[in-house]
Amino acid sequence: MTGRVLDIKDLIVPDNLGVKIADMWMKWDQGRALKKRDWTEVRKYVFAVDTTTTTNNQLPWKNTTTLPKLCQIRDNLYANYLAALFPKQRWLLWDADSKDSNSVSKRDAITNYMAWAVEQASFREEMEKLILDYVDYGNCFATVDWHDDRNELPDNRTQSGYIGPMVRRISPIDIVFNPTAMSFEHSPKIVRSILTYGEVKELLTRLSKPETVEAYKELFKYLMDIREQSQQFAGELSTVDEFYRVDGFTSFRHYLESDYVELLTFYGDLYDREKDELLRNQIIMVVDRHKVIYNAPSATSFTVPNLFHIGWRKRQDNLWAMGPLDNLVGMQYRIDHIENAKADVMDLIRVPLLKIKGYVEDFDWKPMERIHVGDEGDVTMIAPPYQALQEGIEIQHLMALMEEMAGSPREAMGFRTPGEKTKYEVQRLENAAGRIFQSKAVQFEAFEERILNGMLEMARRRLPATFEIKVFDSEFSSTTFAQLSVEDITGIGRIKPVAARHFAERADLVQNYTQFMQTVGADAGVRQHFSTIGTARMFEDMFDMADYHLVTPYIRVSEDAEAHRLANAAVEQTAMAAQTPSGLSQDDATEPMNPEGRDPAAMMAAALSSQSGSPGGTPSPQGARNG
Repeated sequence: MTGRVLDIKDLIVPDNLGVKIADMWMKWDQGRALKKRDWTEVRKYVFAVDTTTTTNNQLPWKNTTTLPKLCQIRDNLYANYLAALFPKQRWLLWDADSKDSNSVSKRDAITNYMAWAVEQASFREEMEKLILDYVDYGNCFATVDWHDDRNELPDNRTQSGYIGPMVRRISPIDIVFNPTAMSFEHSPKIVRSILTYGEVKELLTRLSKPETVEAYKELFKYLMDIREQSQQFAGELSTVDEFYRVDGFTSFRHYLESDYVELLTFYGDLYDREKDELLRNQIIMVVDRHKVIYNAPSATSFTVPNLFHIGWRKRQDNLWAMGPLDNLVGMQYRIDHIENAKADVMDLIRVPLLKIKGYVEDFDWKPMERIHVGDEGDVTMIAPPYQALQEGIEIQHLMALMEEMAGSPREAMGFRTPGEKTKYEVQRLENAAGRIFQSKAVQFEAFEERILNGMLEMARRRLPATFEIKVFDSEFSSTTFAQLSVEDITGIGRIKPVAARHFAERADLVQNYTQFMQTVGADAGVRQHFSTIGTARMFEDMFDMADYHLVTPYIRVSEDAEAHRLANAAVEQTAMAAQTPSGLSQDDATEPMNPEGRDPAAMMAAALSSQSGSPGGTPSPQGARNG
């Protein structure tokens, strides 16, 4: 039917560079099809409430119970990684590579700024998502974006908020790259995003410059026109090119008629055949699989883009790593298989099968039921295989084996291995059993280090000349605000997280030192060669007590002297108070006691007379005798 089919190439005006990037996305995405299928199966088992949504639904069992061991291992690894990577409030330091960058003011300025940046709630939320990707997919990807929480109020006032770099998680489903490249940093990468029309318009406004405002307006008009033409055309929209088929949509026309726009962002080096030009460290944005809306070098000062990747179980010749749960799916399948087989056997024991021979009248299978049979009729129960009920031991064995293979020792869950052990033997066995977990935590910490340095680099480029941050003083448990400049946080060096990397090392060092001092170090000849100040410094570093300023050479001597001085002063003051008479003395009076030379006895008699209340009263015998 002529006029009923519209070729897509008659509708759009493709850019060769954009089409090439869309073609690269399709090839790399198809190359990981098996990997995506494995991820889907793992997620089905993790979030399954029964076996009907997993591959176990192929089994003929009546019971569909699932024992969520894979989900428990996932939660256990997530909780332990989170505790190992963020064990305290201050878990990063500045490692300077030059003398000027190692000054106290420079070090404090950089660490205080980065501590303020990572204390934002969004940073912790994104890092938790990345840890879950590390466990679920075995691959986690992140980048650094600029974050601006300022809000324009109706009365032309601006509500302040956090302004600075922030980590952003990239789903492993939404990124492709060359898996055979030498490293992820040097491989070209394409990130897929789904935006609304409003987000596309905001993106074009943000990317435009004064000289390109009109061009971006025309570009947005073009994108909206092809959607309007697609909706108005009543016939079919045909395409023979595979890269025009957008993921998640049945056809390219279905995609154009939706309320969403696909954005493919290319990062890395690319050769442009049309211009015969090699583009290095370039960022190229493509919409609708054919139109380039942005093409410029990366603004970062690094030689590679700010995209970061880490894998759980690395491969030598493939950048797509393996996750801790990938090769445990089969064991989860086996556990559910045995559990449901046991349940079916138990049902057969409770309500066994009946073998009916000859003529038997209809009956209800219940207690005290009468069964009428013919001359050769018979009803016999079929005994199920009771041996299946003993397979519970195999389930326990499989669960323990899965826990060990995932790199999560049983001690991490609070269970001890059998056998009586000494205190240090338990610690030694725990450290040995957790080496897989510790090595994987250190891998993620290296990934986190690259993210932090990417955030610091972006802050140096985009922060204003001076800015204010919040600083927590652990010594006085108070919060202050400090004014910093870009120069204050600029130096030669790198930010290093210190959490999981030193956790096991410090535990081993403290344990070995304590055991050594109780054995060989107990000898006075050996002990005299150990510095007491050095030992105090070591434990201050091991226990992260530097912020409390507990270690000062011979501070106990001066504190003891001060304590003795105060004690002696208190004793002397108490003794003086005991020797002082009560009442008034001559030294306490401000005037002479007998200014007119009167007789003290007469003065006493007059005082007694005044106290009796009668001026003419009888004097006391002593007063009369004195008179």
